[in-house]
Amino acid sequence: MRIALTIEYDGTGYYGSQRQSNVPTIQGELEEAIAKMIGKHVRTVLAGRTDQGVHAKGQVAVFETDSSLTLDNITKALNFYLPEDIAIKEARKVRDDFDPRRDALSREYCYYIWNEPTRSPLRRRDTLLVRRPLDVDVMNEACKVLEGTHDFAAFASELGERINTTRTVYRADIYREGSIVSCIIEANAFLPHQMRMTVGSLLKVGLKLSDVAAFCKVFEAGKPGTAGPAVPPHGLFLMKVNYPGDEI
Repeated sequence: MRIALTIEYDGTGYYGSQRQSNVPTIQGELEEAIAKMIGKHVRTVLAGRTDQGVHAKGQVAVFETDSSLTLDNITKALNFYLPEDIAIKEARKVRDDFDPRRDALSREYCYYIWNEPTRSPLRRRDTLLVRRPLDVDVMNEACKVLEGTHDFAAFASELGERINTTRTVYRADIYREGSIVSCIIEANAFLPHQMRMTVGSLLKVGLKLSDVAAFCKVFEAGKPGTAGPAVPPHGLFLMKVNYPGDEI
């Protein structure tokens, strides 16, 4: 059977989600835990690739097994073998041809900012400290420019020659709740570092180092790497991967 896992993790100690040689990764830890559970190595497929230091609340991974374990026992067994900074939230059986990457309708990311003059020791691993007050209203005004289908080349880095830089953003919002400012973007897919470059540009608007007109000009120019600068990875979370119907 084909099993889909919903995974939460603290990416601080990992070199991203994708398996690499000789360094700890989320996929590497997951495949090692599965091997301990079922007694043989299997490959997993992840819904989205997260960079070094990026976290997730709703990453999705799929693997195939002929094990007779129940879904509940799969969840319990994997959480037993996984390190404490990775957890399986749910295991579900999916159709045999389900692909967590290609079948996804959209992905939701959130970047968290600690907007206070003083740092928070308790939030240092999952928020970016911005000491000066942010104008959330003007940041939201800039966000609305992102919604729709556009060429997002300006907000990307490490682009290959043949990559298609057109993406569809379904939602882009900024929220403030006390000291936390949350930047949420939902899109059909994301370019390399698109989220971090976008937040970097929005921060300049919110700090009055730039304005909405300048933000639009950079966006419309479409020259790779002109937005930003990219914010650090530790404030970024993959929140959810959305699929048709109730597949996951």
